[in-house]
Amino acid sequence: MSNEKQGAGTAIKLILAWGFVGIPLVWGVLQTLANAMKLFQ
Repeated sequence: MSNEKQGAGTAIKLILAWGFVGIPLVWGVLQTLANAMKLFQ
């Protein structure tokens, strides 16, 4: 039973870590693309 709890806790930590890195990364890519599009108008 402790393995199930540990597995669930690890999954939650992994999701939070990816969110912590991924959300700002996606935001930066979108901002870069939006600014790059201004050059081609």
